[in-house]
Amino acid sequence: MPLYLMFVPILAFFVIFKYVPMGGAIIAFKKYNLMDGILHSPWVGFDNFRFLFSTPTTMQIIRNTLMLSLMSIIIGFPFPIILAILLNEVRRMWFKRLVQTLVYLPHFFSWIIVSGIIVTIFSQQNGIVSEWWESVTGHAYPFLYREGSWLSIFVGSGIWKEAGFSAIIYLAALSNIDPMLYEAASIDGASKWKQIRHVTLPGLQMTIVLMLILSMGRVMEVGFDQIYMLQNSTVSDVSEVISTYIYKVGLMGSQFSLTSAIGLFESLVGFLLVLSTNAIARRFGNGLW
Repeated sequence: MPLYLMFVPILAFFVIFKYVPMGGAIIAFKKYNLMDGILHSPWVGFDNFRFLFSTPTTMQIIRNTLMLSLMSIIIGFPFPIILAILLNEVRRMWFKRLVQTLVYLPHFFSWIIVSGIIVTIFSQQNGIVSEWWESVTGHAYPFLYREGSWLSIFVGSGIWKEAGFSAIIYLAALSNIDPMLYEAASIDGASKWKQIRHVTLPGLQMTIVLMLILSMGRVMEVGFDQIYMLQNSTVSDVSEVISTYIYKVGLMGSQFSLTSAIGLFESLVGFLLVLSTNAIARRFGNGLW
């Protein structure tokens, strides 16, 4: 009974802040206005969805969201795994703790601070990298104003900020691997690389699958803070995503029904991707349910 009582606040949190707000999704099927409220605003059916998907701007925003999210997953997903394996192999505790502190620290910086650091490094006028580039090539390069370099900075800054903290999950999984397996592999003559390949990675398999499924559920979500702080009008063709569209059109433009429709579409796609990824993983014996 005490355990159930301890669970009540958690249950209340999810009900109040996660499930109850789902009722607001009906705004996507209405012509919402503040005077009539959610319940009394007129129904328009799927008109908001038809309008959204008939405009080229919406399709570009969805394309940008998918591109940035998939780039972050494909490029960034292996980094926490590699970092956790490397930290697990360190035997000098003082060095391990020092590295852990350094790689965990960026997670606690807000994107305002991180974007300030990025601007300081890559600014065309007095950025450290830009000044070095100009000294080598003889001309300045606008790293933050070219689409290719902006995409690289976007993905790289996300990895730098979150890879260390995400590695904690994999380090916890590594701690559950039986040390006897490494001893047996060493006795059999397995090198360190073979121990990682045949003992460490199989031991991380379930955790990797879990994190991959959760990542696929967020494939239509690109963090608003990171995008908003790094984007500029020059690279808007690749940096305008669903989260910034909802902010600019929904909150600033008061078109709540349109942004609710695209938000509902975003959630539906994420839900289907989670089911699909889990179904594929289950065929290989690693599904979550």
